[in-house]
Amino acid sequence: MTLTFDHVTLGQRVLFGTGAAAVNLAAEVARLGAGRVMVIASDFETPMARTVAAGIDVALWHHEVVMHVPIEAAEKARAAAVDAGIDLLVCVGGGSTTGLAKAIALTSGIPIIAVPTTYAGSEATNVWGLTEASRKNTGVDDAVLPVTVIYDAALTLSLPVDMSVASGLNGMAHCIDSMWAPRADPINAALGAEGIRALNRGLPLIVQDPTGAEGREQALYGAYLSAVAFASAGSGLHHKICHVLGGTFNLPHAQTHATVLPYVLAFNAPAAPEAAARIAAAFGTADALTGLQELRKRLDAPKALSDYGFTAEGIAQAVNIVLPAVPASNPRPATTENLTRLLQAALTGEDPRVLLDL
Repeated sequence: MTLTFDHVTLGQRVLFGTGAAAVNLAAEVARLGAGRVMVIASDFETPMARTVAAGIDVALWHHEVVMHVPIEAAEKARAAAVDAGIDLLVCVGGGSTTGLAKAIALTSGIPIIAVPTTYAGSEATNVWGLTEASRKNTGVDDAVLPVTVIYDAALTLSLPVDMSVASGLNGMAHCIDSMWAPRADPINAALGAEGIRALNRGLPLIVQDPTGAEGREQALYGAYLSAVAFASAGSGLHHKICHVLGGTFNLPHAQTHATVLPYVLAFNAPAAPEAAARIAAAFGTADALTGLQELRKRLDAPKALSDYGFTAEGIAQAVNIVLPAVPASNPRPATTENLTRLLQAALTGEDPRVLLDL
């Protein structure tokens, strides 16, 4: 990889400490001088959010969180924030909760403090996503980057093991996609590799000991690194595919990423030997796909898109939408034929090695 590059590091404060979320949130609200705080949390996350927010005055609670952030939900939340004179958003939850806060910030400029409870990574990026008329649209705007992220592994203990696995592999997808995304450079590649190492260590520990702190801390650390790498490198082939599957077919976000990832890796790795070698080294295996598949086996990871409602009838439509969005920088040219084959394999859970010599 050339050492001639243009790298942008996003400015953000990160507070990391198990059991320290409430104290850190109160300190940050005071530091920012906020007077009208809106807390966004789904119904499921609300009891936890109330504990986290116990030390602050909350002007407005908002619980209408919907996966993939439909524009209707965003507009309702935006209006509520304006009507209540909100000057600070606090989101406690996963990627959909953070995404709703970003939708509000996009049009209002209200700053965000993000308190993640999954390994989605959205909290560390300036990328927003909104779904309208069954199409998920994404963009980049520094207004949506949370000013502060508060990581607390104790808040992820309520995340079931299967969702922890899917969410963590979503973070892994950020790491791997960053190796060949449009703005890939040596800095975000290094962050992505360290993210792979941390997730590869942390996720099996969560499976072995769901109530232990070490695995959860490693996974959160890896998820943060993955998001920083992704924010810098941009959205690669994997994310283009998954955004279509989520926005157009309403497939669950984390499980879709976890399922599609080995197929994109198998598709791109032969055409990107330097990136593949770095991924393999991060896993500590002879080749990249072996490392990912060994981890997936240990985790009993999601295997087939058919398990989440996708059908063969949707493949042609998905390919038609994905194809124009594939970055020119993708190491392997994408065609209708090879993207169709990729989705056919992911649909049924076929061995991704069938794509290595496609």
